[in-house]
Amino acid sequence: MTGLLIIITAPSGAGKSSLIGATLKADPSLRCSISYTTRAPRPGEQPGREYFFVDEPVFLEMLERGEFLESAEVHGNRYGTSQKVIREALETGHDLILEIDWQGAQQVRRLMPEALGVFILPPSLEELERRMRTRAQDAEEVIRQRSAAAREEMSHVGEFDYAIINNDFNEARQDLLAIIRAARLKLQRQLERYPEIFSLRK
Repeated sequence: MTGLLIIITAPSGAGKSSLIGATLKADPSLRCSISYTTRAPRPGEQPGREYFFVDEPVFLEMLERGEFLESAEVHGNRYGTSQKVIREALETGHDLILEIDWQGAQQVRRLMPEALGVFILPPSLEELERRMRTRAQDAEEVIRQRSAAAREEMSHVGEFDYAIINNDFNEARQDLLAIIRAARLKLQRQLERYPEIFSLRK
């Protein structure tokens, strides 16, 4: 049975990474795809856990060889998802979370329209900016740039299947888990997973 691909997108600071981490902990059967990036690691990040960190020449070589399912340049840094990693995980039946921006989501869904799209929204732009300052990982100029970009990013929410407003973290986590559970229960997926049960209809 082919695994479920869940694309999760949000503007920076909306709590996407924290929600994904909590969801993976609550459902160990889920896996998270690790993307490649040219940006420097943030405090606490480890190569091969949050991202595969590579320099720009290496990234461009991979891009030239067609290794990425999607790639984008965001805030001056490049990001890309390995096509081989995604397809191998899905073909072995693993449900996979793909954490990417809206540009990458568009590219993936053109190639894999069956992928599930979830957009995480902050309660307000003011709250989004406050969260970015609280985490103290970015310079003030970067925060201003990300805040300005957030409005444009959020204008793409209509391209996704589901939208979660991350006002209360626990509630947002339960919402994300509920979306994934519901997707797994779609009739076609159940037919593929349990053919012996549905054969009783005959």
